[in-house]
Amino acid sequence: MLKSKVFLVSLVVAVALVASASIAMSAPILIKFSHVVAENTPKGQMANKFKQLIDERLAGKVAVEVFPNSQLFGDDKVLEAMALGDVQLAAPALSKFEKYTPSLQIFDLPFLFDDMAAVEKFQQGPVGQEMLMSMKKKGYIGLGYLHNGMKQISANSPLRVPADAKNKKFRIMTSDVLAAQYEAVGAMPLKKPFSEVFTLLQTKAIDGQENTWSNIYSKKFYEVQPYITETDHGVLDYLVVTSTEFWMGLPDDIRPQVKKALEDAIAFGNDVSAKKAEADRQKIIDSNRSEIIKLTKAERKLWIDAMKPVWSKFAGKIGQEKIDAAVASNN
Repeated sequence: MLKSKVFLVSLVVAVALVASASIAMSAPILIKFSHVVAENTPKGQMANKFKQLIDERLAGKVAVEVFPNSQLFGDDKVLEAMALGDVQLAAPALSKFEKYTPSLQIFDLPFLFDDMAAVEKFQQGPVGQEMLMSMKKKGYIGLGYLHNGMKQISANSPLRVPADAKNKKFRIMTSDVLAAQYEAVGAMPLKKPFSEVFTLLQTKAIDGQENTWSNIYSKKFYEVQPYITETDHGVLDYLVVTSTEFWMGLPDDIRPQVKKALEDAIAFGNDVSAKKAEADRQKIIDSNRSEIIKLTKAERKLWIDAMKPVWSKFAGKIGQEKIDAAVASNN
């Protein structure tokens, strides 16, 4: 009787182990996508589109969970979390990769690109594509560039010439290039998380910030900044990134399908970005909360002349040949 009970218990345990193993084998691959902006931004819509495409194309095999608005991690911590396997996808601003590779600092250089067409041309060219793999040895792989748009500068007081920025405090991303950019006009750059910007502006702990039209609108910065100078002085793009370990660990039949879904989602996000930049700019104008200052050619030249020396300051780190390729993309 005892032997039969032992046998029965052993059988139950064995069945349970087989069942749990079967469930584990059939469980979909989980991709946690963490980002810091609102869901109605180009990045937010791109992330949700990626989830939708994965649900349609790889149901039961891959599952995507999206965490917007720094719900999971801020951009300053997400790469560390990715290395630990807590996040599989993120799309930090290109500025955030400074400590991993110097080459991506090129996107922070002021007045390097004339417009988004030039940015796209450079990113899809040989130099831009080579940069996607610049962090592979450090454990990260770039999967594509996501546009947000050209940056504008908002402030508590009108900014028309570089002298207007002197001694004012501006929030910047964690970037030595951006710090040098503001120091070039006598301003004080402060590296602060994106999630803190609205409060810093509202309490006047800082005087201004730089961002794209969609971020200025979605995060309501225009409600606490009476002036926005339309500078188009830089680009704010993101790098969709994953860990080398996770990416190379995907099954060979799954990886190309995930990559294709991501490429399609990025193309969708970039289309949204172009349309939102124009639409959100108009919404800000219509709100009458913030005055948009358009620079004259002479005023714009003053900003360019003041900030362009930053190029040579970082040419040794970035590579002069990369800067030359970026300049050539304007033609």
